[in-house]
Amino acid sequence: MKFWTSEYTFSHPWDKVTQAAWRKYPNPMNPSVVGIDVVERKVEGGVLSTHRLIGSQWGIPSWIQNIIGSPNVMYANETSEVNIAEKTMTLKTRNITFCKFIAVDETLKYFPHPKDSEKTLLKQEAVITVEGVPLSNYVEGLLANTMSTNASKGRLAMEWVLRKINDELTELSHNDIWNVKSQPLPIKI
Repeated sequence: MKFWTSEYTFSHPWDKVTQAAWRKYPNPMNPSVVGIDVVERKVEGGVLSTHRLIGSQWGIPSWIQNIIGSPNVMYANETSEVNIAEKTMTLKTRNITFCKFIAVDETLKYFPHPKDSEKTLLKQEAVITVEGVPLSNYVEGLLANTMSTNASKGRLAMEWVLRKINDELTELSHNDIWNVKSQPLPIKI
């Protein structure tokens, strides 16, 4: 079993970062994610809970594919909770594909930075367990390194989406539809 953790600070407020988290895929930094389907979404007690199914192409080394096989698209369950009152967003993901051999339990938590409310802190952790395959400790290490690489790509993707959101807001603010000038209405007597 391997544990992996990471922290990152976004120079954007929580509401904008959580919006970006929902819009993270597709993006040019993570082309391996090929689809996301919402299975269930509900609001209870002011908390938005969502269950999504994520499809991706992992690029598993051929020697591992020979042992456990490799479908074209691999799937993971993602559950999330967004609590607007507490300003927290928590996403938990676990792979479905290869779950008899490999379990990757990942948790991402977004919340306002405790020292600067205009920034958002991301705490990311994963527990990686490999059983029933040769060199399981080695494979866990490979997966932990892959987590680190993918986390960096994920942060770049979030920054890309945040720029995209800012560009959209700028475009909207310059759009003539939003720049309505008040003019007196002609009154006929």
